[in-house]
Amino acid sequence: MSEKTNAGQGELSGILLIDKPEGFTSFDVVAKVRGIARTRKVGHGGTLDPMATGVLPLFLGAATKACDILPDQTKAYEAWFRLGQTTDTQDCTGKVLSEREVSCTAAQVEEALSRFRGDFLQTPPMYSAIWVQGRRLYDLAREGVEVERQSRPVTVHELRLLEAREENHLYKIYVSCSKGTYVRTICHDVGQALGCGAVMTGLRRVISSGYRVEDAITIEQAQQMADADTLREKVLPVETAFTAYEKIRLTAKNARLFQNGVRLSSSRVGCAGIKGDFCVFGPDGQFLGLGCEEQGELRIRKLFVR
Repeated sequence: MSEKTNAGQGELSGILLIDKPEGFTSFDVVAKVRGIARTRKVGHGGTLDPMATGVLPLFLGAATKACDILPDQTKAYEAWFRLGQTTDTQDCTGKVLSEREVSCTAAQVEEALSRFRGDFLQTPPMYSAIWVQGRRLYDLAREGVEVERQSRPVTVHELRLLEAREENHLYKIYVSCSKGTYVRTICHDVGQALGCGAVMTGLRRVISSGYRVEDAITIEQAQQMADADTLREKVLPVETAFTAYEKIRLTAKNARLFQNGVRLSSSRVGCAGIKGDFCVFGPDGQFLGLGCEEQGELRIRKLFVR
């Protein structure tokens, strides 16, 4: 099946992968790209802290409908941390809370990392965007207020030590984890497990929802491509976010009926027995949206075609 994007030649619609620079918030990047792409509708697929760099999927135009229904929420990071110190933010940008002597070896760091693989409960840091009693935790933290945070289940699929600089107490790790996992908290907790404390000194997201940083472009490159009227070449079809889903193709008549919300017999359109959501395409390979089977009928889950 040769699927086509529904972006057309008008306003950009699809997914643009940006390599977020250090010092920018995710919302800063959204604002920049909104101007570069000349579109009001821009969303992002997963917040990055200002100190972090790496892949930030941006959803343009009609593709913003996909932001909250992405099937792959796995993130992967490369992070540096330094032993011997703790801060109020759990990274090197915060106020120093403690400093201790370090006598740990790389082997001991490896052993400590083993405690943070798989499923476990993680207590979010105070400097985070989580809402508590109607306020963001980081706003409370800036006022010097600390509140009790409820631990949340997270999953670390992979945690590897990539580099060890024992003489400087610096370590680089690779972390593949579920959405909502705080890598700086993993670094902090590893330091606590070793008895000397730790702060994250660098963070780069290399995978987000299946998209890789090597496929991303910088904000500067996006501007250059927009000036040359070639930015469209880097915009991915929104259906690339749903490659794990099964696909069905409708006839021209059924495609029109589907878009108009008419319920179609699942056995007649070829979706009988498909569990969960699936991708629905028109006869020419145009992505129409997501569908699901309910009570023997094809129903709309989300429409992306205009």
